[in-house]
Amino acid sequence: MPTYPEPAVLYPEVAATGSLAAALRAVAAAHGLAVPVPVAESGSLYSAVVPAAVAHREELQVSASRVERLWRVTGHERAQGFTVIEGQTPDLVQVARAAQGWHDGTALAGIVAAAAFMELTGRSERPGSEPAQMAEAEWEQLRREAAELALKWTWPEYEALVEAAYAEPRLRRLYPFTTHVALRFSTRTRPALDIVPVCLHAGRGPNFSVTRGFAADGDGPLATAATAEEAVALAVRHLPPGIGPVTSGDPDALHRQQQS
Repeated sequence: MPTYPEPAVLYPEVAATGSLAAALRAVAAAHGLAVPVPVAESGSLYSAVVPAAVAHREELQVSASRVERLWRVTGHERAQGFTVIEGQTPDLVQVARAAQGWHDGTALAGIVAAAAFMELTGRSERPGSEPAQMAEAEWEQLRREAAELALKWTWPEYEALVEAAYAEPRLRRLYPFTTHVALRFSTRTRPALDIVPVCLHAGRGPNFSVTRGFAADGDGPLATAATAEEAVALAVRHLPPGIGPVTSGDPDALHRQQQS
């Protein structure tokens, strides 16, 4: 079994106050901040959460490494649970600055300006977004990722496939997502996806395929194509009739629909 340094060695200020939450609150107060970290008698030395005063954010997660002096800070948006900001630092004061901005509803760029160790993930916060807006935001993210993969992996075919799907109105109105870089679609936003049984794959060279599931070599093969545009056209032919537009996958919204 591996052995780890004692908490008092890596985090003396945490050990002295009895929990990471208490230490975070104390260091914040010492620097003129007011971070409302919940403090419990049996609080952890290695983790704490910071509530957000705005409804579109989850609690900020703060966790400590057991191997070296390092705190990891992660912030998620509430609508779909995406990580929108994250970072690592050995400085608890910097953690407190990031926590203050997250709690107060400071824009993500403002949090980075106040705590330089924090980094944006590329995911955006969209308070109160409608399902169509959330789908459009996901398309924007997929297109950015596809452009990056085209450069990183020399894979222009994948970018061409995403762009061709985005240009097709009947696919664009759905919520896109990927499984092992297979392009898939849902009639609901996250978290409660309602997956459409049509999936697009890009190979190397003129090699595209359409399947029912995400396995390109046998999960309900439907068609093959030489171009991205042809693959998209074939996928559209296999869409269930009357599909779309996208609706909310929020569990509370689904419950209200079932009760009405």
